[in-house]
Amino acid sequence: MDRLFTPDGIVGTAITEITCEMVMNTGRALVLALSRKLQHRVTVFVGMDTRLSSGILESALVAGICSAGADVVRLGVIPSAAVAHLTRSSKADAGVMVTAAHRSYEINGLKIFSGAGYKISEDVEDELENTVCRHPEIIPLVSHERVGKAIAYKNAEWDYIRHLLKTGRYDFTGIRAVIDCANGCASSTAEKLFSALGVKCIMINDKPDGMNINSRCGVLNTAAMAKMIVERRADIGLVFDGDVGKCLALDEKGEVIDGDQIMAVLSRHYKNENKLKDDTVVITDTSNFGFRHFAETNEIEVITSRPGERCINEKLLDGGYTLGGEQNGKVLFPDLSTTADGLITAMELLDALKKSGKTMSELTSVMEKYPQVLINVGILPEYKELWKNNHNITDLIERRQYGLGDDGRIFVREAGDEPVIRVMVEGKSFDKINRYANEISDMIKEETGTMPVLKKSTDRRTGFENSR
Repeated sequence: MDRLFTPDGIVGTAITEITCEMVMNTGRALVLALSRKLQHRVTVFVGMDTRLSSGILESALVAGICSAGADVVRLGVIPSAAVAHLTRSSKADAGVMVTAAHRSYEINGLKIFSGAGYKISEDVEDELENTVCRHPEIIPLVSHERVGKAIAYKNAEWDYIRHLLKTGRYDFTGIRAVIDCANGCASSTAEKLFSALGVKCIMINDKPDGMNINSRCGVLNTAAMAKMIVERRADIGLVFDGDVGKCLALDEKGEVIDGDQIMAVLSRHYKNENKLKDDTVVITDTSNFGFRHFAETNEIEVITSRPGERCINEKLLDGGYTLGGEQNGKVLFPDLSTTADGLITAMELLDALKKSGKTMSELTSVMEKYPQVLINVGILPEYKELWKNNHNITDLIERRQYGLGDDGRIFVREAGDEPVIRVMVEGKSFDKINRYANEISDMIKEETGTMPVLKKSTDRRTGFENSR
């Protein structure tokens, strides 16, 4: 692999692309990077999700770390946020989670946290990438008494649950919730946590077999859950992804509540309780236009960040703000966690529900979602960045933006390091924005040449992308 890190960490097809050798070398490179800065023996905490390949890759990672002279504390199957928290609270030097979050079982990867519990910086990623991909020969191996040891953290899950129980004075007695664990890390943790807080839990997709993680369940697949909520007369549905970084919800009618709506509910709740620092929320460029109208109506300030947890966290920490996140269900609470934690998102949402005395659909009615259409256009690599100077493309975008007026917007950007342009259009009329999005996408294809890419069109009134 020429590039090791994506915005989501290291991700790829397990074993054949994310190989054991690469993972082993990444562990060694991490120890090398830490050893250059620290004067003591390095300790790394390691957790994993439930997918079939996680145990294999976790073993390779542990072998790499120990063979470079550092010690490992194995946390077992546990949410990503638990790795970040336990790394920080135990004063370890780094934490690594073997996971590919919301992706299917054959995909896997690594999320790496600093000793402070945050995702490692881009500078550290570049250092690791340079070592693993270009100069693996510089990684020293050790022997004899310098070899690291690996020990198990016996009560990791319970220590994490106890930490969550201490984050607030929660009492959810009387709330009936359907909880979709995506056959991932929430499968064991969620029921213990929410039952302790008084929730009547109806658990689904909580029996992982290694291959069913995120399979027809979790944050990308809520249809079956919607039906169950109505049939079981639940007050709310809570939906997680494989490593519990994301949380979406469904109201009592089975309607999906995405990350933007969750932030709308919570920002209003926090403001009423004088907990919303500077009455400000950090959102991303791709957040629904309806959130901005909600914020203006409720006298809440909006700060916009580039997508991605690291970018949002930087804005939150720089301003000392309370709340930020993305439409995909990744919500950040700097006062409660250093990384996105779906269980904390769920607890805060349940708290708002319980204290309001309203139904979930009544709470979310404060924000009107605008339809969104997102189309990914693959371009030839030589057109990266250059397409922005093409007047046929830019003039069309300007004309279509004028056509939307104040009731919508057009957002066109490259997808990280990929030769892909994301075209997003949103507004009150779905027919209009769908037409505009396809016109712009077709123009980009005509002017740049195209590469095959999965095309996604999204009516974000439902909250999800539909491949076509």
